[in-house]
Amino acid sequence: MNKKFSNYIVYVDESGDHGLKTIDSQYPVFVLVFCIFRKDDYINTAIPLLQFFKFKHFGHDQTILHETDIRKDRGDFAFLKSKTVKTAFLDELTGIVQETPFVLISTVIKKELYRQRYSSPENPYHIALRYGLERIFYYLSEQQANCGNTHIVVEKRGKLEDDELELEFRRVCSGFNYLQQRLPFELVFADKKSNSTGLQLADLIARPIGLHILKPEQSNRAFAIINDKFYRNGKGVRNGYGLKCFP
Repeated sequence: MNKKFSNYIVYVDESGDHGLKTIDSQYPVFVLVFCIFRKDDYINTAIPLLQFFKFKHFGHDQTILHETDIRKDRGDFAFLKSKTVKTAFLDELTGIVQETPFVLISTVIKKELYRQRYSSPENPYHIALRYGLERIFYYLSEQQANCGNTHIVVEKRGKLEDDELELEFRRVCSGFNYLQQRLPFELVFADKKSNSTGLQLADLIARPIGLHILKPEQSNRAFAIINDKFYRNGKGVRNGYGLKCFP
C-alpha cells in the first residue's frame, strides 16, 4: 500500500442528537463511535461478511443497514415484523460484528449533566470528536501506525454542520488537543446514501453503547458483544480509554 497512508482506516457514526436546547428525556445522551480497522481486515473480512449477509437476506447488496430502520421494521426491513424472523436476523448481524476485527473508541456526552455544569457549553459533537481523535492517536501510536495519514470517514449531515465539523477537525489536528501536537489524520465526508461497510457497522453499534450508559443494569446483548472491541490500556482498563463518558 502507499506509504504516505497508514494501514488503518476509521469510520465514524453517532447516536442521539448533539443539540442542547431540547433534550430527549428517553435518550439524553450523544454517542460518537470510531471503528478502527486494519485495511487488510476490512478488505478480507468485514466487506465479505456483510456482503454475504445482504445477498442472503435481500438478494442484492444495495440495502443500507441503518439501526433505526431495522429497529422500527421500516422499508427493506418490513419483513422483520415477525419476532422469530427478527431475532434470527439480529443474531446473525450480531455474529458478524463479533467476527469482524476492529477496535472501538467511543465518546458519550451526558447532555443534561453537561448543560447544567457548564454556563457556555460547546458543541457536544466537537467535544466527542476531540476525545475520539486523541484516543485514536494513542492507539495508532501503540501500533506504530502513525507514520502515514489515516483517513477518518464521517457521514455528511448538511453544509453548515459539515463546514463546522471540518473546521473543528482541522483545529484539533493542528494542535488543539491534549497532546498539543499535530495529528496525522484526514477527514473524508461520505454521502448519506453511501453503501459503506464501515459506516454501516459503526451505525449498528452506536445506540447499544448509549443504552448501556443509560441503563447499565439492563440486558444488552449487542453491548456485551462489542464490549470486547473497546480500546484498553496496558492494564485492560476500558473506561477513559476506549469508552469516554463526559462529564
